[in-house]
Amino acid sequence: MNGQPDTHSKIIGYLLWIFGFLGSHRFYYGKPITGTIWFFTFGLFLIGWIIDLFLIPSMDRQADKRFQEGNISYNISWILLTFLGVFGVHRMYMGKWITGIIYLLTGGLFLIGVLYDFWTLNSQISERNHADQIG
Repeated sequence: MNGQPDTHSKIIGYLLWIFGFLGSHRFYYGKPITGTIWFFTFGLFLIGWIIDLFLIPSMDRQADKRFQEGNISYNISWILLTFLGVFGVHRMYMGKWITGIIYLLTGGLFLIGVLYDFWTLNSQISERNHADQIG
């Protein structure tokens, strides 16, 4: 692994790829723009989705270089967001209890908050992990 942190998992990437025609694996690897395009075009009309099967190892390496490792797991956070995002469980896991409870009571702040988290979760975790390491 060349001393490189392993912040993201290929296994999780491939599991999310199964639903990748909706862009979930692209969001996971920190590519929100193409994730949104995949969402609205069903994986670029399934062609991009099939190509991504071969691109996941590369996207995984890029994510490992880009995001800060630490106590908060990207893998756990993304699984919680993907399957329980409207309940705010991923925010509670990251220690954001107030917004987690708000999500719980408002359906992920009327789904807009969940969409925001799909765009920014990697950065939120990276910033939190960085703060934990210097603090």
